[in-house]
Amino acid sequence: MSQAAGFLFKTTLTPFLYPFTNAELIAATQFARRLNQSRRRATCHRRSSTTTITATTKHEPPPLDEARSQHLNPPPESYSLTPFTDNCTVTLHTGSGGHGCVSFLREKFIAHGPPNGGDGGSGGNIYIQAVRGETSLHKIARRREVKAGRGKNGQGSDIGGKRGEDILLQVPVGTVIREIGRMDPLTIEEQEFWEEVSHKRKKNVIGDEEDEDAMVNATIPGMRRREKWLLFPSADPSIVLRHGLPELPKPRRSNLAAACPSSPVHLDLDTHMENPIILAAGAMGGLGNPHFLSKDFPRPKFATKGDSGMKLMLHMELKLLADVGLVGLPNAGKSTLLRSISNSRARVGNWAFTTLQPNIGTIVLDDYKGRSKLESLARKGNRTRFTIADIPGVIEDAHLNKGLGLSFLRHIERAAILAFVIDLSAGPAVPALKALWKEVGEYETIRAQELAEQTEERTLMAYQPFHSQPQESALVDPFGEQNTDPMLIEAPRKLPPLVLPPVSAKPWFVVATKADLPGTRENYGELVGYIDALARGKEKHPSGKKNGWRRDVRCVPISAIKGQGVEQIPEVVLDLLDG
Repeated sequence: MSQAAGFLFKTTLTPFLYPFTNAELIAATQFARRLNQSRRRATCHRRSSTTTITATTKHEPPPLDEARSQHLNPPPESYSLTPFTDNCTVTLHTGSGGHGCVSFLREKFIAHGPPNGGDGGSGGNIYIQAVRGETSLHKIARRREVKAGRGKNGQGSDIGGKRGEDILLQVPVGTVIREIGRMDPLTIEEQEFWEEVSHKRKKNVIGDEEDEDAMVNATIPGMRRREKWLLFPSADPSIVLRHGLPELPKPRRSNLAAACPSSPVHLDLDTHMENPIILAAGAMGGLGNPHFLSKDFPRPKFATKGDSGMKLMLHMELKLLADVGLVGLPNAGKSTLLRSISNSRARVGNWAFTTLQPNIGTIVLDDYKGRSKLESLARKGNRTRFTIADIPGVIEDAHLNKGLGLSFLRHIERAAILAFVIDLSAGPAVPALKALWKEVGEYETIRAQELAEQTEERTLMAYQPFHSQPQESALVDPFGEQNTDPMLIEAPRKLPPLVLPPVSAKPWFVVATKADLPGTRENYGELVGYIDALARGKEKHPSGKKNGWRRDVRCVPISAIKGQGVEQIPEVVLDLLDG
């Protein structure tokens, strides 16, 4: 028996086909144990060597003073720059509706069943939401066109099509949205529908006498809008020519259209939104053939196509929300000031126009780790932080589009306080302050003119979206009957306007930077004297406006690069915010 087994193992593939023999199983087990032991030894050696290398190459953190110095006076490459866009135009396309289905019941012993085609799905809607996490419009600007999903076609057995995919646009808080134009095919269909109804009623009033125009316009019923019909693939066109098509149902609008903002769209999203709002509703889907079952059409071999979506062109403008807005000439030390009082990593350099886009810094007053950093916080309420916006430098005659222009001043429109940053080492401080206020005053005048023109356009425009089509004839029967739908929900038509004080009427103070340099004491004294005279009414307001802020104007001397005197700024800001 043993000789036969040996011959079998040598001459065949039996060990590979039957590995569970005793000898092979024992050999395989011993080999696996030796392999696992060798792997464990190699892994332990590798871990110990890695730990030793890490311990020997570990560096000590730099001292606190050295780290702060590196933060305030960093190398040229030490800054963070994120994509930023504060102005863009986007085109929105709502989803088109799916087509209705032409289908009939087919079962055993039922050769010609009743129609059972499902309706098409409605198109996707477009929603918008203002969230705190977003700081720029660059994500939307890159897309240029936003298209919602199309509704699915209906199916047999009375299965309706699925609704198209919705689109959610998330924008930063402080975004202003204005409508540029729109193209709504449903509005045109509604106008044509009521014109046709009016023509038929006038024809009935006149009687059976028809003029030549009526004879020319007389067509087969339902063929006037042939493009809206969908025929069964095996349907004979001659039957349609002989019997015609039924009257097309009146245009339908989604119930969600009542919740859309009035047209022309003008939204000011100045607060965080927990839930998005609908901006444009998708189109309705087509009707299946069961809707056209009648005595004249016992087996309707036609359905309607879905409506086309709406095209909406919008202009978006971002106005950052910050408690304090920094205004200053180029290279005045605004970015260094922002670094010295916050953890911002704004770009710093000794050349003009180092800052090319706005930066936001947050000053934390109470981090709930012990006592508050400011003793006055207890009597100022529960404010634990405030934000500062650093914008690019403003030069003289910037309102004439010199330098970077005045476009970035929109980001201080919503600021509660203005902080004018003056470089004491760059020349006389009083003329520099007057030049900055002159540009701010010119910007206020330009914005007032633009606001007046926009208000006049909205007043003259009779276009309103649902209560709110371009012409009320699109929704109101010309013979006095109101086209109402009990399922439509009335929505608030107008949003309350945002009330903002003029820029010149905002509280403001002066930050005198580079006060540690020699020869700046006299310049600072002249600046303080001018501010005192302005508060007493002996000097005109530098903006040239009558309602300019004059009371409690302060001047804070600092050295931002050394971090000296900056601790006074939170105290001044809190007094102006909560005072």
